Amino acid sequence: MTTTDLTTTDLTATAVIAGARERIDALDDRIIGLIQERVAVSAVVQQARISSGGRRVNLSREMEILDHYREALGKPGTALAMTLLELSRGRI
Repeated sequence: MTTTDLTTTDLTATAVIAGARERIDALDDRIIGLIQERVAVSAVVQQARISSGGRRVNLSREMEILDHYREALGKPGTALAMTLLELSRGRI
């Protein structure tokens, strides 16, 4: 392999990495937006529950969410779901 080949390969890899990072940044922006939307929707649910005399938190519903994320993403999914729940309802 010549020096020119290495340079071309390095440039190609650099371009691929840069493109992939741009895509990751765009995905992260979408994920953040969806999380913010989830937090807002959760606030509506909590307010409706409290207004009707219920509790702010529904633990059986939270368990469903935890199970859903664990089934889809494995053990790290549970940690992600816990973080989402905390962002959506605050600490309990």
